[in-house]
Amino acid sequence: MKKVILATTSPYRQELFRLIGIEFEAIGSDVDEKFDGRPNGPDELVEELARQKAQAVAEKVNKGIVVGFDSVGWFGGKILEKPKSKEEAMERLKNLSGSSFQFYTGIFLVDAENGRTMKSVVKTDVNMRDIDEKEIEKYLSQDDKFSTYALGFDPLVHYSATFVKNISGSYNNLTRGIPIECVVEMLKKMGVIID
Repeated sequence: MKKVILATTSPYRQELFRLIGIEFEAIGSDVDEKFDGRPNGPDELVEELARQKAQAVAEKVNKGIVVGFDSVGWFGGKILEKPKSKEEAMERLKNLSGSSFQFYTGIFLVDAENGRTMKSVVKTDVNMRDIDEKEIEKYLSQDDKFSTYALGFDPLVHYSATFVKNISGSYNNLTRGIPIECVVEMLKKMGVIID
């Protein structure tokens, strides 16, 4: 059976693979996400970063299917990435309050043995309820990992689980940064036996 290697150190992505029972190894890619000339569109950006991460790890191993991921939000014509400070997270959540945005994840698979690749980009549309400053402060005081999320908040746990009104698209994409339903189909096409 082909081994699955995740080109990520994200605990959320690893946890989801554990929950669904797919054995894997995780190897960080150490890719510089702020490279010169990077794409401006969210779909092109996540696809390119997922490719770079998967290929960087594929070069370190000689066997297995390497899976690279990258996720960003898209709101008001701007890419949303991990906030650098509490103030930036606060401002972002104020802007997202009562609004709609998109969440994109790029997936790139490489068979390290023969170089075969497969890619996909998944978009989830998200509608936020109206949230006030006290609610945002409540969340930010609960979650010291807010700066590790592309959106600046965790839609799965803490008070921030109340922020999302509804979504259209992949639930797993938004909550765990990986549309696992799409990834499983891609892995099967790459010869990974799911049992």
